[in-house]
Amino acid sequence: MDFETVMQELEALAKERLKKQYMSNGAHEPLFGVATGAMKPIAKQIKINQPLAEELYATGNYDAMYFAGIIADPKAMTEADFERWMDGAYFYMLSDYVVAVTLAETGIAQEVADKWIGSGEELRMSAGWSCYCWLMGSRPDAEFDQGKLASMLELVKNTIHHSPGRTQASMNNFLYTTAVSYLPLHELAVETAKAVGPVEMKRDNKKSSVLLASDNIQKAVDKQQLGFKRRYVRC
Repeated sequence: MDFETVMQELEALAKERLKKQYMSNGAHEPLFGVATGAMKPIAKQIKINQPLAEELYATGNYDAMYFAGIIADPKAMTEADFERWMDGAYFYMLSDYVVAVTLAETGIAQEVADKWIGSGEELRMSAGWSCYCWLMGSRPDAEFDQGKLASMLELVKNTIHHSPGRTQASMNNFLYTTAVSYLPLHELAVETAKAVGPVEMKRDNKKSSVLLASDNIQKAVDKQQLGFKRRYVRC
């Protein structure tokens, strides 16, 4: 299936309701408004195709960029490729759910995510924290440096209330994911979440929302979800 055919297939799956929803979350034209689940039959036909993924990502069309992440070959991508993809990721649904997810399937994931966390740029920081969430939620605990993750919890505690909105959301998710999916630091993550308390996320043209990691962690404990690991990072 070539580039033109994929674009036509995606356009045929467009839903105006989804387009409005994506735009309310920060997407802008061009986009079609395709449900991610509706992309799976096309993805099954293509499987992995990095050159096609690059063509689609370069369109700037949100749906095409999302689909690019599904068919990308993460192991064929270099750090420079991920930096280029981040440059094109203009809102969090791309930075956190396309670029960070794809990065999480590589051997350079932590190295690149660390740089993004220290970048001072809202969406890069958000993607860096998100990448760690995808990693901890899918890889064995033994793959991580416990001391490093503990220092990251301390960084969240000290900086989350002064960080940009999307970065706050990803940091909050990092607290939750560490507590639920990385058992060696469960107790420390719970303590940190309690120390952080409610985080008010201010958003343009929308009501502020309040994040409370400790409540969500307790819900996961009640549902006996501790130690949760997903089989696949990408859909």
